[in-house]
Amino acid sequence: MTPDAQATALVSAILLPLLGAFGVQILGRFGNDNARDAWTILIGLATFSRVASLIEPVMAGARPALALPELMPGLGLGFEVEPLGLLFALVASGLWILTSLYGFGYMRGHYEKNQTRFFTCFALAISAALGIAFAGDLVTLFLFYEILTFSTFPLVTHAGTEAAVKAGRLYLGILVSTSVLFLLLAILWTSTLSDDLGFHGGINGAAPAGLLDGKIEGHAAALLLMLFAYGVGKAALMPFHRWLPAAMVAPTPVSALLHAVAVVKAGVFTVLKIAIYVFGIDMLAKDGLSDILMWVAAITIFAASIRALSLDNLKARLAYSTISQLSYIVLGAALATSAAAMGAGMHILMHALGKITLFFVAGAIYVVSHKTAVSELNGLGRKMPFTFGAFCIASFSIIGLPPLGGAWSKWFLVTGAVDAGELGMAAIFMLSSLLSIGYLMPIVVRAFFRPLPDGVDDSREEAPLLMLLPICTTALLCFVTFVYAGSVYDLLAPVMGLAVGSGS
Repeated sequence: MTPDAQATALVSAILLPLLGAFGVQILGRFGNDNARDAWTILIGLATFSRVASLIEPVMAGARPALALPELMPGLGLGFEVEPLGLLFALVASGLWILTSLYGFGYMRGHYEKNQTRFFTCFALAISAALGIAFAGDLVTLFLFYEILTFSTFPLVTHAGTEAAVKAGRLYLGILVSTSVLFLLLAILWTSTLSDDLGFHGGINGAAPAGLLDGKIEGHAAALLLMLFAYGVGKAALMPFHRWLPAAMVAPTPVSALLHAVAVVKAGVFTVLKIAIYVFGIDMLAKDGLSDILMWVAAITIFAASIRALSLDNLKARLAYSTISQLSYIVLGAALATSAAAMGAGMHILMHALGKITLFFVAGAIYVVSHKTAVSELNGLGRKMPFTFGAFCIASFSIIGLPPLGGAWSKWFLVTGAVDAGELGMAAIFMLSSLLSIGYLMPIVVRAFFRPLPDGVDDSREEAPLLMLLPICTTALLCFVTFVYAGSVYDLLAPVMGLAVGSGS
């Protein structure tokens, strides 16, 4: 693929979802729901195809790029495809297809209103997520980060109820305030230290040096790091995490978008990208620079896991699980070793597949049985064996058991903690896995090993096929990513300072 063809693939991947949103609006207004849904899938497939076409050149060391005209001297927008961004783009564009299929079954099975608006905003959110993935500098990343926030706000408030509106205000309030008060300030501070705000490096086995390496140190550097970390509110670090469980009033496809496809993954991706490209792994390892961030992430992992244990609402329990698992990625970045950074990058993919499956199952349970509480799930595994079988597989992946993808990301995270000499952090990872057994496996036990309530028919009643197919597919992908984790390793190795092929 020529450089021009690579740039075309980059731009078309970002623009295709915008075209999808336009087509959804037109077809929806004409009342042709089937054509609208088919258009969504076609655009999703085309977008994923464009993103996937960049794998070969990036693996070969190319960095497809496109520079846009400067907004003002020294302040321009641009895109560049590097391995970490490509992985996030593959996750977002690939899961968009499955979430759309699931959404058709859920929205129709639940007779949701405003479906055209829903799928329009969903497409806009994917375009914003791909803009974040391919952002070539901090300014471009910030612009698309804000677009993602505002394009997902109508999805959070989709139900139109008082609870949904309240959740939307909290969502918008926390994410906008953190990005303006902290993230924008951090970017402006960085611009005073470096003339270049671009993400560069990570070629030929050498990890990026970092924009700020040698330009700031000590307490000032630690403060700037924390401004970036808390400025990325979508990473849901405590205490700026409350928007995530509050947003669970939205329909389940939105929960999947928030937790696996775009929003929170955009948050932790941004934290990891800033750690690698703005600070650099070597700089973070100096003089305990990232110690505060390390402890904030560790506390979030532990506290969110404990909170998940106490919740009876299934989606709320999964939401706090997400808060805990997101901080695995932040902690991996803060540990500042190549192995930990690799584990953090892998966890973007592994957690996405496991968690989207769990939320898909939660929605299927609601559509079939109208149940939302863990305590109400007794015996449902016999009525919905495929659905709860997928839940069991995804739970094992989140816990980190082989032969499922989550085992690899947790292996590298624990190994990275040991390499850094942080045995306490390694223990946090392992304790969190035990706690995840405590809040996930009782659901499986209830579903399969407890009797149905008296008077409930025990005949099988799975979710509609459009919902069941994505559930089984994402569960299967948890196995696939275990087998092919070496390919993910080879993709990410150049930006982690690791040798390609040594993780196969």
